Amino acid sequence: VSEEEDAGETGSFVFAQECLDRLAIAVGGNTILPVAAELLPSYIGAEEWKRRHAALMTISQIAEGCAKVMTKNLDQVVGMVLNSFNDPHPRVRWAAINAVGQLSTDLGPELQNKLHHVVLPALASAMDDSENPRVQAHAASAILNFSENCRPEILTPYLDVIVGKLLLLLQSGSQMVQEGALTALASAADSSQEHFQKYYDAVMPYLKAILMNATDKSSRMLRAKSMECISLVGMAVGKQKFRDDAKQVMEVLMSLQGSHMEADDPITSYMLQAWARLCKCLGQEFLPYMSVVMPPLLQSAQLKPDVSITSAGEDGESDDDGVETITLGDKRIGIRTSLLEEKATACSMLCCYADELKEGFFPWIDQVATTLVPLLKFYFHDEVRKAAVSAMPELLRSAKLAVEKGQAQGRDNSYLKQLSDYIVPALVEAMHKEPETQICASILESLNESIQMSGTLLDEGQVRYIVEGIKEVITASSNRRTERTERANAEDFDSEEDELLREENEQEDEIFDQVGDCLGTLVKTFKTYFLPFFDELSVYLTPMLGKDKTSEERRVTICIFDDVAEHCREAAVRYYDTYLPSLLEACASENPDVRQAAVYGIGICAEFGGSSFRPHTGEALSRLYNVIKHPNALDLDNAMAYDNSVSALGKICQFHRDSIDASQTGHSCLVKLFAIEK
Repeated sequence: VSEEEDAGETGSFVFAQECLDRLAIAVGGNTILPVAAELLPSYIGAEEWKRRHAALMTISQIAEGCAKVMTKNLDQVVGMVLNSFNDPHPRVRWAAINAVGQLSTDLGPELQNKLHHVVLPALASAMDDSENPRVQAHAASAILNFSENCRPEILTPYLDVIVGKLLLLLQSGSQMVQEGALTALASAADSSQEHFQKYYDAVMPYLKAILMNATDKSSRMLRAKSMECISLVGMAVGKQKFRDDAKQVMEVLMSLQGSHMEADDPITSYMLQAWARLCKCLGQEFLPYMSVVMPPLLQSAQLKPDVSITSAGEDGESDDDGVETITLGDKRIGIRTSLLEEKATACSMLCCYADELKEGFFPWIDQVATTLVPLLKFYFHDEVRKAAVSAMPELLRSAKLAVEKGQAQGRDNSYLKQLSDYIVPALVEAMHKEPETQICASILESLNESIQMSGTLLDEGQVRYIVEGIKEVITASSNRRTERTERANAEDFDSEEDELLREENEQEDEIFDQVGDCLGTLVKTFKTYFLPFFDELSVYLTPMLGKDKTSEERRVTICIFDDVAEHCREAAVRYYDTYLPSLLEACASENPDVRQAAVYGIGICAEFGGSSFRPHTGEALSRLYNVIKHPNALDLDNAMAYDNSVSALGKICQFHRDSIDASQTGHSCLVKLFAIEK
């Protein structure tokens, strides 16, 4: 880099950063870190400032991919970076602050928990560098990174110093420094919550002054950040403290919303989020403002993606930083990301309003449902889909509460059924087609809540559609697990890929956990009417009890059977021969959650199984007794299994006293029960 002011700005610099980031993620810390450890010391100690700068930027870029290995060497890594806070060159100090911010994100919360006593004072001290506003601003912004992974009790002791310095920056700094200070104040308030009340009276006048006075075009971002800060401070301190100022702030926001704003004005997206936070803070008191808030919010949620399709053979990619390009076959697709981000923010805010206002959101349900349901399959942007998925049960809950409380404008349960008929099948269809496992798990979670809201309004055809969808999910998940097992047996399989496969399988466990919740809700809702569907599902569930399955797969399957046994009672005894042997075996599982589910199910079967449980009485007593008398039975992790074992033993005593073979067990059941040592 030839010119000092261009350091970090050239195309080759940015490209090198991207390459380091991708390389570290691709090959992992075990491969990258030994190489970095060999090269970095000579760079960090070099006379030429650009080499020191390069070393710190490298640490920032490889942190995500090397997070697990770096976390084991926290003191060494962070110590190297903090030493550079005193570097004579401001560019190097800036890079050191940048590294601390990135490490706070990638190595949190371990970094915050272990090294707050050295990191926060260093950042606070860097805010005093008045001769270098960029360093000051970046130090303030790094507070955001640190705070996001920080517990309130860690941050609170430092707030006097941090807030005091940030207020000075707000009063005397350049616009860039003021923006950094606003970001830091917002994150400090968000992280410390009610502990920030102490600073409210000192901070809020400055924030309102910026909101009301930063009116020229060059100050748009400053004003936008003041909105963000005010709304986060308001949420932190609560309605009682914030109410009077909130009214003034909302008057300003309403005035702004009624004015003409340019398409690229950052205030638009910041205002969407500020309104939602104000709603969360004020609750039902926010309802009078909804008629102002909703029209532009719906407009943002309904934005069409700005997509361009060109031939992949054409020279070069777009020079527009706001356009992301992907190549599919012989086509290059360009998507304007700013529009997608605004759309995602708006969708998330709609979900927020429905969640916060409950029945008060009823007047907007129809408009929001017709906007968000199609976005369940909006594959241009994951965050749009996530927001749409999260909103579905909230819309049903709002409608259900409005009908129950007589606030549904004369509508009754037929309206709730109509809404359910629209939402539930759309969730199931989206579940079929969702390419991301994490979002698939979220869809199942929302589907479960939607089933709870809909209850018996769901007809047999809809239940059939849900069950068929769940079968497909189980099959697809099993197939993905099989593919991973095959990958693990490949010759070039290494520890980095092993870690990746483990994380992917944990996501599959989450999917199956949500499947279990959905089926449990269906059983509780429809009871014996659901059993024909359970007959079909058993073919998919019983393999999950195998020794080759994960603890989570076994636990969830046992829990599903427990629900069937509990809610279908005598009608469920025909499944005992299939499931009870697995429950009895699971009493000896090393996993306490599996044991708890198993012993709970045994208690249910003892209570409702009648003569069908009798052949299992002897083994059940023996298994339960072993759980109860285990040396570590009363450890915290084992407490639930212990309590449920005692309960199950009591039920066997109550309902199967005549079946107890005292000579076989060595003691009568009651003697065992009351001889348990506490």
